[in-house]
Amino acid sequence: MAKTNLGQACPIARTLDIVGSRWTLLLVRDLLTGAMRFQDFQERLPGIAPNVLSSRLKTLEAHGLVRRRFYSDHPPRAAYELTDQGRELGVAVLALARWGVRHLGPGLNKGLQHEECFRLLGQATEALKRRPVGRAKSA
Repeated sequence: MAKTNLGQACPIARTLDIVGSRWTLLLVRDLLTGAMRFQDFQERLPGIAPNVLSSRLKTLEAHGLVRRRFYSDHPPRAAYELTDQGRELGVAVLALARWGVRHLGPGLNKGLQHEECFRLLGQATEALKRRPVGRAKSA
């Protein structure tokens, strides 16, 4: 069985325990533009196995980053959306994207610099501008 916990008290390590698995930050990126259904993720992320997608969404939901809303009872169908905590994480995801464009852009294969990624990042940036993330008050 793969190790799923870094076992450290460091906030970076604890955050990676939640979002450090493959595909997870891409799910957050895609949710920045608004609610999505399971099949929407499968269309946007070719190659993600349904069981992996389900697992990542459950982890994000369990940690309060994603909210699941059912829109059909028979068969059960749900849409997923970011919570305020998830949107706050989205700011870090966009910062990673900006870092990647600045530092990896020239060295990336043109096939990897596809327009869809930049379009999604632009939409996510605009979504955060329309509904900015408020700072949580410290206890």
